[in-house]
Amino acid sequence: MDFLRRLRTNYRSWLGSLNQIKSLQDYSQRLVEFEIEAYLKTHLDQNPRYADPQRLNQYERKVYSQCGEDGILAEIFQRIGIEHHYFVEFGVGDGLENNTAYLLIQHWKGLWIEANPVFVDRIKTHLKAAIVQHHLHLKPAFVYPENIEIFLDEMQVPETFDLLSIDIDGNDYWVWQAITKYRPRVVVIEYNATYPPPISWVMTYNPNYSSSQTTYFGASLFSLEKLAAQKGYRLVGCSFSGVNAFFVREDLVGDRFCEPYTALNHYEPPRYFLVDRNVGHARAFGEFEQI
Repeated sequence: MDFLRRLRTNYRSWLGSLNQIKSLQDYSQRLVEFEIEAYLKTHLDQNPRYADPQRLNQYERKVYSQCGEDGILAEIFQRIGIEHHYFVEFGVGDGLENNTAYLLIQHWKGLWIEANPVFVDRIKTHLKAAIVQHHLHLKPAFVYPENIEIFLDEMQVPETFDLLSIDIDGNDYWVWQAITKYRPRVVVIEYNATYPPPISWVMTYNPNYSSSQTTYFGASLFSLEKLAAQKGYRLVGCSFSGVNAFFVREDLVGDRFCEPYTALNHYEPPRYFLVDRNVGHARAFGEFEQI
């Protein structure tokens, strides 16, 4: 009986400790959110750099995106219009945090390509209705420069569509370079903010690369700007978090965005703490190319 009594006492004490830990975690999370809001108010909302209505950062809003990409994309299409209500995104995670999930509830249709089988299963569960209704097509596969247009052909993607989103944490530059047949009106792609302009830096293509959560990934913004110019696109902005760059096809740009359309003008440094307090890129070196 004494043993059972001590066991019950220890169990209650253990539960009390767990509740205290949870309370501390909740308090810590609220404190971080408060600090982030204060940071954004000072460095974004009240910063003269972002007062220009042609700049996109003041329109940032998060619904399903990592940070403010949902709001930026909404503002871009407010300015250039929507033609097809069709998107393509690869590297979509579990479907609940990416650049196009918000568009699905706005009656867009599109294609997701995701290689992680765990994420694929979650997408099939979370977005079952969209898949059944053929609003969302899902292709479980790894994306490479050699197969991306094969996949787009196979999935009957229109050659001109509204939005392409690229976030595969590695060979992003090389995959976009390989897309020549298709001409999306807007491209959003992750850039490596570790390397500010005018640094040219592109991760050497590696078909066996797997994200290492270090600074060795993707391409610098300046290298993406040069690639975009070759493909007929202009850089119109970057997310304040320093994660994604936004490009618009040059025939649609006009005077709708903040000039000049350069990395020097639109670069945002890495502010990964705005994405998630535990998310970031540890410092690392590896083979790269100046492109």
